[in-house]
Amino acid sequence: MHVLLATSELNPYSKTGGLADMVSALSRALAGSNLQVSVITPLYRGMAQAHPAIEATSWRLAIPLGDGLVEGRFHCQKLSPNLTFWFVEQAGFFDRPGIYNEGNRDYADNAARFIFLSRAALILARHLPNPPTVLHCHDWQTGLIPILARHAQWHSGWARPPQTVFTIHNLAFQGSFPAASWGLTGLPSDWLHLESALHFERVNFLKAGLTQAQAITTVSPNYAREILTPEYGCGLDGLLLKRYNDLSGILNGVDYEEWNSASDPALPSGFSAQDLSGKAMCKAALQRELGLPEDPEVPLFANISRLTDQKGSALILQTIRALIDAGEFLQFALLGSGERALENAFADLAKRFPNQVAARIGFDPALSHRIEAGADFYLMPSRFEPCGLNQLYSLRYGAIPIVRATGGLQDSVIDPRDNAAQATGIKFTTYSAAALQKAVLKALALWKEPAWLQHIRHNGMTADFSWEKQAAEYVALYESVCRE
Repeated sequence: MHVLLATSELNPYSKTGGLADMVSALSRALAGSNLQVSVITPLYRGMAQAHPAIEATSWRLAIPLGDGLVEGRFHCQKLSPNLTFWFVEQAGFFDRPGIYNEGNRDYADNAARFIFLSRAALILARHLPNPPTVLHCHDWQTGLIPILARHAQWHSGWARPPQTVFTIHNLAFQGSFPAASWGLTGLPSDWLHLESALHFERVNFLKAGLTQAQAITTVSPNYAREILTPEYGCGLDGLLLKRYNDLSGILNGVDYEEWNSASDPALPSGFSAQDLSGKAMCKAALQRELGLPEDPEVPLFANISRLTDQKGSALILQTIRALIDAGEFLQFALLGSGERALENAFADLAKRFPNQVAARIGFDPALSHRIEAGADFYLMPSRFEPCGLNQLYSLRYGAIPIVRATGGLQDSVIDPRDNAAQATGIKFTTYSAAALQKAVLKALALWKEPAWLQHIRHNGMTADFSWEKQAAEYVALYESVCRE
């Protein structure tokens, strides 16, 4: 079986969030299970220079978009006999400072940019010497691929297009554009209707994927259930209910080659569940790096995130401020960026309490590893969370996660109330600062019980969320759609 994955970002080449990590790790795990795997993604600014193994090919593209013709070229990197990454170059679309936006403002031509990517993916699928049997599309940026493939089969003589699987990484981001953008697709105007991509008189790329793909997945079993409800369905719960039999949730995994506390090059010292001495050294080094007093006795809480309402950033801000004002003995480290008001508020909190709060505004992958390794507890009070990856990294790095019981957080963290013997973290239910504060107080009580703390930490560090296990579920799904 040959699987082609289509994605708008791919770690380590391009990344804004968990999508890049997931597709990269999944592709490698699938290739390791003896599938033939290809991935297609844009060639963004600086990628070829940063990754010299990416080679330009002689394979050039000329793709109609509306009344125009947009040219491009494929680049390629073969990582192993079973794994090939393809990069589509189009300087006008992808040679930009950002992937989707600049200064928190989306690029005005995002519809055209990702229609181009989708059509390039189909050209690749149709003309590779070994055509893929499955085309796995990820998030709204590739949502038009299934309907474009269907049109090519019916009207362009493509006798056997691949079966399509569409994965929702975050239903809140749908790729909604004015109806006039449909003209860029090359599809007939009468193909834009409520059973394809039309949603509130606009073209909705994500809806197109949901209506046309043979199978739909999302990144945790619990989120697959949640999105069938009005609270989490983002206006598409009715459609998802119609496709209930085609929907499944497969929890994301962790790339334990990248997230390995024993051998992580970003850390000042390695450690494991069997030997935690290196974690104490990581905590001390992190406190020094962030300008916090070096003190092994103070519990260090952390958060690495986009600063948004979805991630519960305001709840963290209110909780840490309230607990420090109340005289609680703790430290807090933040790494993230997002809404300007939240960035400023965390920076102000760090200035007000320099011995207890450190805030680093920005994106720093190496520092994120050091924070996970140095923290004692990790805060993740998301309003909703399709899967979440940081709680999985935290488990392996011995930072006990404190999470709201939603989406993949519910699937991946075990609270002592649910199973004391297998507990790995602390969960709460209500999305409020009061509920988060109560959970943090539980963590502070846990801090004073070293044996119980060590029991929960050891459970988390030895939990298995490897991609090899999760990839087997995708292989079974691919086989099922190919039998249809």
